[in-house]
Amino acid sequence: MSSDDEPEWRSDPAQIDYARALAEMEARAAAVAAGTARELLWLLEHPPVYTAGTSADVAELIDPRFPVISAGRGGRYTYHGPGQRIGYVVLDLGKRGRDVRHFVHSLEGWVIAALGEIGIEAFRAAGRIGIWTFDQAGREAKIGAIGVRVKRWITMHGFSVNLTPDLSHFDGIVPCGIAEYGVTSAAALGRPSDHATFDAALALHADAFLKTVSSQR
Repeated sequence: MSSDDEPEWRSDPAQIDYARALAEMEARAAAVAAGTARELLWLLEHPPVYTAGTSADVAELIDPRFPVISAGRGGRYTYHGPGQRIGYVVLDLGKRGRDVRHFVHSLEGWVIAALGEIGIEAFRAAGRIGIWTFDQAGREAKIGAIGVRVKRWITMHGFSVNLTPDLSHFDGIVPCGIAEYGVTSAAALGRPSDHATFDAALALHADAFLKTVSSQR
């Protein structure tokens, strides 16, 4: 992805503080809106943090053992931390169809396709936000979260995927407000994957994702 007409692909191996990443993403979104910067697909990892979406209910913050930060995205509480791959997606929907639902559907499809590359069959679940699979007991469990914000038709935030996180860290919240189902990870499913491997899986399907997003134009 080297053309000036294509999004910048950025993959950071080190942890980046959530507040710092949020500020950088928002600055980039403003620059994209102003036409002074390229769109961005940014893969990274955060130190442990709970983030609150615009629909967060304080009753779902059970044990705030980590910092709690308002994210400005849609959704409720979620956890980010080591062993989890975060994807921040800064795209100009003004040039790609102005269809937020289609964008979210495309984003889910991108993550599902990438998980398939590492041997995990994932899927959407009607009425439940996120990316789902079956845990080792055959129960539906969440392996990825989706949370976006769109301002002036520029997208922000994106997805998180559980590769090798400490799943007990999710116990401090009701993840995305869904208490009836648990969370799982690639490692828990016997499919441990490092960031480089999963980034490569995402890269393999990135062009298809971008074409799908733009198919509503």
